[in-house]
Amino acid sequence: MERSLYPTGRTPAHMTPSPRGAPFSRRAVLGATAAATASLAGCGGSADVPDPITIGEDDRCDVCGMVITNHPGPIAQIFYADNEPADHGNPARFCSTWEAFQYDFNRQDEGWTRRAFYTTDYSTVDYEITTDGGERFISAHPGAEAFAVGESVTFDAGSSALGAMGPDLIGFTDETDARAFADQYGGEVVAFADVTPSIISELGTA
Repeated sequence: MERSLYPTGRTPAHMTPSPRGAPFSRRAVLGATAAATASLAGCGGSADVPDPITIGEDDRCDVCGMVITNHPGPIAQIFYADNEPADHGNPARFCSTWEAFQYDFNRQDEGWTRRAFYTTDYSTVDYEITTDGGERFISAHPGAEAFAVGESVTFDAGSSALGAMGPDLIGFTDETDARAFADQYGGEVVAFADVTPSIISELGTA
C-alpha cells in the first residue's frame, strides 16, 4: 500500500512558507548551463544518451511504489543501456534521490550499465521550503527541464528540508548554492561521485 506523508496523499493546501524558506529565483544562466550539460549526459558525453522525461501524474517510484508527483522533494530518473525496470521501459523513476542511488548500486552489482542519471536541479528551479507539523519540506519539480545530469550536481545530504522519504540528497548544479543551502538547513555537502552506499544507508534509516 502506498504510504503518504500527508493524509490526502498530496501536499496540504494550508502549508505555509518557512520564515527562511521563501521561493528562490534561480539565475537564467544556470538553467542554460544545466540544459547544455544534460545534452552531454553519461560516460564520455555521448550524443545518443536519452534526455530526461517529465514525470507523469501516475508514475510510481521503482523502489517504494509511491506515486511520485503526490509527494514533495527531489526526484530522480535513471536510464540503463541493456536493461529496464520490471514494469515499464526506461527510465527508472524515483520519488527520492537516495532511493535512486540505492536502486542504482544494486543494479550495478547485477551488471547493469547506467546510461544517464538525472536528478532535480535546485539551482535552476523556483523551489519553496514549506512547513507542516513542525517539519520542513522542499518542493518537487517533475518537469523534464528541472533535471540535471547527476555528475554535474553537488548534493546537500541529510538536511532538515525533507523530501518524500524524509532526509534526502538535494542537488544543485551550482556548488555555491549547495553550500548556502547546507548553511541554512544543515546536512553534508557531497559530490555525486562521493555518494556511497553508507551515506544512502544512513539516509534510509534516518
